[in-house]
Amino acid sequence: MKKLVFATNNEYKLSEVRAILEPDFNIISLAELNCFDDIPETATTLEGNALIKAKYIHDKFGFDCFADDTGLEVDALNGEPGVYSARYAGDANCAHENMCKVLEKLGDNTNRKACFRTVIALIQGEEITYFEGKIDGNIATQPRGNSGFGYDPIFVPENYFVSFAQLSAEEKNQISHRALAVKELVNYLQIEKKKSLAL
Repeated sequence: MKKLVFATNNEYKLSEVRAILEPDFNIISLAELNCFDDIPETATTLEGNALIKAKYIHDKFGFDCFADDTGLEVDALNGEPGVYSARYAGDANCAHENMCKVLEKLGDNTNRKACFRTVIALIQGEEITYFEGKIDGNIATQPRGNSGFGYDPIFVPENYFVSFAQLSAEEKNQISHRALAVKELVNYLQIEKKKSLAL
């Protein structure tokens, strides 16, 4: 079974990704590496931040690894919060305050269109590969549901009448931006595995 380090300390992200990738892949968390470093996310793009995190772990521990960065992009806010989603309302990384800021800035605007975008950077040896998942939807007028994390209570995926936070983990893992990016990653890894077995 191939071992991969997922460069995150976010337990929610870790559980989502493990639910999709295991048992085909053994996903190692940063906690299992005894790594609790606060990796700076200083890039201005999701791709840049994902690479910073993956490269930090790869350089420090020498393992093949991947990292993700995710952003909520709201049309009426010119793509905000985007790459700054986690700290939109300040460095405290408070999901409730972040949601409140989005709702406050949107106000009564009837254009509620938004999308969630996840970019994964995978480092294997010296090779870097990117994968992306995106889901369109709308911003609700108030939070709904108690599941999920981050902006999930205010994001209603396209063709749904409930928020991400009202879906079960299994339902969300079928359609979410992160699930789509991870599926791209899985397809790539499986192709690579078949190539190596054929040699």
